[in-house]
Order: sequence, then structure tokens, then C-alpha cells
Amino acid sequence: MEFCPSVYGSIVKAARAGENSRTMPNKDVVIVILAAGKGTRLKSSLAKVLHPAGGRSLVEQVVVACAPLKAKKIVAVIGHQAEQVAAALEPHDIQTALQQPQNGTGHAMLVAKRALGNAKFAVVLPGDAPLIRAETLKGLLATHRSGHAAATILSVVLADPSGYGRIVRKSETQVGAIVEDSQLTPEQRELNEINSSMYCFTLAKLWPALAKVKPNNKHREIYLTDAIAAMASAGETVLAQIVPDAQEGLGCNTRADLADVDRIFRERKRAELMAAGVTIQLPETVLIDPEVTAGEDCTLEPGVQLLGKTKLGARCKIGTGSVLHDAVLGDDVAVRVHSLVEESRLEDRTIVGPFARLRTGTHLKAGARVGNFVETKKAVIGEGAKVPHLSYIGDAKLGSKTNIGAGTITCNYDGVNKHQTTIGNKVFIGSDSVLVAPVRIGDGAYVAAGSAITENVPPDALGIARGRQSNKKGWAAKKRREMAAGHVQAKPHRRKVRKAKKRRR
Repeated sequence: MEFCPSVYGSIVKAARAGENSRTMPNKDVVIVILAAGKGTRLKSSLAKVLHPAGGRSLVEQVVVACAPLKAKKIVAVIGHQAEQVAAALEPHDIQTALQQPQNGTGHAMLVAKRALGNAKFAVVLPGDAPLIRAETLKGLLATHRSGHAAATILSVVLADPSGYGRIVRKSETQVGAIVEDSQLTPEQRELNEINSSMYCFTLAKLWPALAKVKPNNKHREIYLTDAIAAMASAGETVLAQIVPDAQEGLGCNTRADLADVDRIFRERKRAELMAAGVTIQLPETVLIDPEVTAGEDCTLEPGVQLLGKTKLGARCKIGTGSVLHDAVLGDDVAVRVHSLVEESRLEDRTIVGPFARLRTGTHLKAGARVGNFVETKKAVIGEGAKVPHLSYIGDAKLGSKTNIGAGTITCNYDGVNKHQTTIGNKVFIGSDSVLVAPVRIGDGAYVAAGSAITENVPPDALGIARGRQSNKKGWAAKKRREMAAGHVQAKPHRRKVRKAKKRRR
């Protein structure tokens, strides 16, 4: 039987009927994430579920999709690189169950059985299917409840289902079997509805069915699909709900799959921000992580990356090639082309770049400016202060309306410890100055260009720390005449000969 639109219509109707219940916590539901596999086809030393896509690991993307179901608990079945997978899940308050060795999906459920407690239903999904949406899982659960099913399969309709097992229905609503691709009859090969490996089970029906499953396959493993077949053979109700978007059923078995999934996540995030009033130029070149937020009328130029938990206020403009990681920006902030901003805070109307690097702990107060080829680290730049170009400001605090000349350096490291430089309000630091921390420059003070400041400069004073200039008249002209006559090479040679004779004496 081929897929019929009326099937999908009846499923959607059932899901909508359970809409009100889906907004409430599901205290009788547990979620099981199967995350024990290695992922051989990825050809990687890293467990499959730890590979990143869309700004998170695959298994974390699945956890995020499950969270809105408000289930009683989420249990992850882990195996390969169990410690690393458990560490990735720890921030999400996920309970884990160790499957060792990994003997199939049915065996994984048996391993998790004790952790599931007295829950009535289980939503089961693989840890490498990150594109699934919370709304789809809610619909799966609602269909399962309203259909009083023993099992409900989340299925996918593909234009080319080659290589996948097919859903064989015995009626418009019920499933008769899941048939592997290699075992399809010619008639079944025309079917285009496949198993996504995501399910909802009534646990009181699942455990007896699993007990009947024997590992009679070439891998000697216990599969959930065999348990579903046992339920169907026993006359239990087995439903299949078709996922609204076939992309949600995509797994990650190869590097090409990972690239496709990452691309889809990025497209979703860009679409979300554009719908919220953000202009993105050449969207396909812009990379945005899932937890990034941006206010209305922000503009992202081509090649921008907004990573981690970066937050943009309103009307910010991020220039071509700039990368922001865990940065917090106020309103009307301009980050000019090819600048890097990491774990820093930029208040309203600040300007950064082009070609600037703001390292961890930088804080630009309102109206401050950090210009081209400037690097900062753990630096507070006061309101209206300027560090226009070619400077390093580290472990420093600058007051308001202070101006830092080109080439200025705060020497914050003595080889063992870091030290603080404090510069007051309305200070002027001349170009090519070196401030050797710990040092304090008082309000309204000046530092002469080219100075190496090692002592505090009082307020309103001029600090000078450089050798006195002397001019030798006619020296350059004499030097040129000697060079033209070839004397420059001869004289050093004669001096070397005289010194050698003295040493022999």
C-alpha cells in the first residue's frame, strides 16, 4: 500500500486533538536516547554522537529537542566512549545507562529498563538524529496516546527510499510490519514510507514483546523493530506517524551527512533571525550558533560568524569576516571588518575594528572605540575613550575620554605574574609609549610619545621617560661623502688590522 494523504490527515487530526495535553508536563513519560554507538562510517576516533552540527554535539541537539516535552526524565544509553558522552550530557541533567557490549537497540532498552522506573510511555530516539523538532515529538506522543497504541513509529516519506526498510501498513492507520530493504518484495519496493528509528512505546506492551525477541540475525543482536513485529503479530495496535518535514528524520552516518545536517541547522537559525528583523547579507556565508540572539535592525555582512552565546542589541552592524564568540553587545554597536571579539562586553555606540582583536574580559563602555590592529585582554575601556590603532592594552583600566596613541603597549607580564595598569579620565598617552605595570596614570595627565613609564604619573602631570635628543650638524652629509668615496669599507678593515697587531704584542 502506498502512502495516502488521508493517513497523514488522520494523524494530524489526532495530534491536534491532544494539543491541550501536550502543553502539560508528561509525568508518565520517559525519553530514551540511544547514544552507545561508535559510528564506523564516519571514520573517526570520536564517538558519532559527539560530532558537532549546528553549534552543538549531535546528542546535545537531540536533548534540546526533547526538553520541551517535560518528560519525567531523560535517560541516555551510552557505550562507546561512555565517559566523554556522559561528560557532554552532564550540563543537561541527563541520567545515563551503560550498554556494554552494544547488542542492538532492543538490548539498549533492556539496559535502560531499571532507570525508567514506573513510567507508562517511552519516547525512544537515536542520538544521531539531531534535526528532530520538539513539536514533532509532541505530535508523536499525542498520536500514541489518542490511538491507545502499543507502539507508534515516526516514519518518513522519501522520493527515493532505496536502502531503507519500509513501513508496510495493514490499514490506513495501522502498521503490519517493517521490512528491511534486502527482504522487500517487488510490490513492497514501490513503497516510499520508511522507518526513522524514532518511536513511542507503551512500556507494559514493550517488555513482553522484547522478551520474545531472539537475536536471530547475522549480527546476533536484539532489535526494537523485531519487538514491534511481535506486537503487530500479537494483534496489538501499532501506528505510524509521518514526520511533517522529511529532513527531521535524517541521521548522521557519514561526513557528508554531518555537513548536510549542519547546513540545515544554520539555515533554520538564519531564517529565525531574519524573521525577527535582522538583515543578513549573503545568508549562505553567515554562520550563527543556536543560542545567539540579535535585536531588530541588526545587519550581518557576508562571512560573519556569531558563535556560542553571543547577544546583539538593536541596530548593531557586524562587518565582513568578523567573528564574535560569547560576546555581549549593546545597541548601535559597530564591529568593523575582520575583527575578533571573544567573551567581551561592548556597551551602546561602541566601535571596534577593522582588524581588531578583543580577547576575554574586555569591556568597552558606552561610546568607546577600539580601532584597527588593536589587541585587548582583560581591559576596561572607559566611556568615550579611544584606542585607535596599533596598540596592545592588557590587564588595564582606562578612564573616560582617554586617548591612547598608536603603538602604545601595557607591559602586564613580568615573566611570572600579571600586573594592572590604571589610566585615569581624560588622559593622553603619546604614540609608541610603553607602560610597565603596575603603574597608574592620574586624571588629565599626559605621557610624552616614545616614553617607557615605570613610575606613577600624577594627575595633570607630563610623564617623560626617554633619552635626551642631540643633533650632530653635518654628520649625514659627511657620511654620504665617505660612502661615495668607498672609505666606509676601508676604514673598518684598517682598524681591525691595528687591533690584531696590538693583540699580538
